[in-house]
Amino acid sequence: MKIDSRLVLLVILAAAVIAVGWALVGGEDGEEEVVSQAAPTVSPSTTATPEDTAGFEPTPSTEALTTVPTTTTTAAPTTTTTISPPEVLQEVHPRLVDIDGWLQSEVESLEELRGQVVVEFWTFACYNCNNRIPYTQQIYAKYRDRGLEIVGIHSPEFNFEEDVDNIKEAMADLGVTWPVVLDTRRRTFWEWQTGGRGYWPRTYVLDREGRVRFDHIGEGKYPELEQTVMFLLNEEM
Repeated sequence: MKIDSRLVLLVILAAAVIAVGWALVGGEDGEEEVVSQAAPTVSPSTTATPEDTAGFEPTPSTEALTTVPTTTTTAAPTTTTTISPPEVLQEVHPRLVDIDGWLQSEVESLEELRGQVVVEFWTFACYNCNNRIPYTQQIYAKYRDRGLEIVGIHSPEFNFEEDVDNIKEAMADLGVTWPVVLDTRRRTFWEWQTGGRGYWPRTYVLDREGRVRFDHIGEGKYPELEQTVMFLLNEEM
């Protein structure tokens, strides 16, 4: 039987086409299997199961590696300020001599105020006297409830300072709220300030026994004055 060569060529061509088609189909199936076997990706917002994370080591947290040292707080040492006892300058304080009465007080003598007493000689036209008054106000407000009393002995330097109405007006303007002794003729002034010289202002501190424990001329010495007052209040309470 005679075979047509054209028919054989057609059969060979058809077989080749079929073979190529099968090769292409087999290659695509292989890629899909490789992809399906890849490691699973876990989203940060998804809770991973043990199966999802099998074979993966978690990344160490830097917070977990940070060690916070334990600190021990030690209380600051307590310091105690020791105030030296003020010396006794006079065993008995001088007297009030030939005075003209008291303002802002119901007492008539220093002995009636037997407590912690600050005596201050002043006159309202004295610049240095007026400079002391704000501190006198502070110490009076601070320690009055603990027994401190202040007595201002007004000993005028000029004639217009002798007028009682002028003194009262000046006391109101300056904020003098403590008892004031009227020493118009300066007899008490000279009784307390011996040696032929007198000073405005001059400040004394008397203890409960009437002894003089502090004596200062002029402005200043405010810390020393307060220390004296504090010591005597603590000593005698």
